[in-house]
Amino acid sequence: MGRMPSASPFTPLHFQLVLLRRMADHNPDLVEDARRELGASIAEMREANKRWQAMVRSPRSRAAASRYRSVLGVPESVLTRKVGDLECEAWLWPVPLWPTLRFEVLLAPNGAVWNEWLVRAPGAQAPPLRTLSDLAPWSCTVDEAARAFAPARPLEGSAPTRWGLAFHAPDDDGVRHAVAAEFTWGLLQRTAVDGP
Repeated sequence: MGRMPSASPFTPLHFQLVLLRRMADHNPDLVEDARRELGASIAEMREANKRWQAMVRSPRSRAAASRYRSVLGVPESVLTRKVGDLECEAWLWPVPLWPTLRFEVLLAPNGAVWNEWLVRAPGAQAPPLRTLSDLAPWSCTVDEAARAFAPARPLEGSAPTRWGLAFHAPDDDGVRHAVAAEFTWGLLQRTAVDGP
């Protein structure tokens, strides 16, 4: 990939490195494999994240929605989503590292970004989630876990771009356990399991 000069365009490849950088705290081995698949070095991943943070925090920063469009291009699809009584727009882009996922930006009616995370691609098969053993890192998204193990309760994330869910799930013997699951950019990273 080569070193990225700060004046060079920030591309979808660099954005994938930003996603990976936030996941490296929990799953360094998975991130290492994915980074190699992208042909990027650790230094390039750090540099991409540094540039992204500078873009987000700059006083001259463009609005989040236009920042995503400038980096990721025209969305692959635009869907209407209902959030309570409001109709929102969901912009979706492909993420080559995860072919069955899409990066979704959810926009409020006034154009503000309400949410930004990975979701299952429209028409892609969601993974079967029945027991604790199905909850492997990167196996599912927030909404898939919430649906599979309803009722799930949202938990405050430990950092920006992180979400948590609390729910009960059975082990392979059918014994139900309390689970706290942590997600980064909407993708499952780890679970903490209490006794039955």
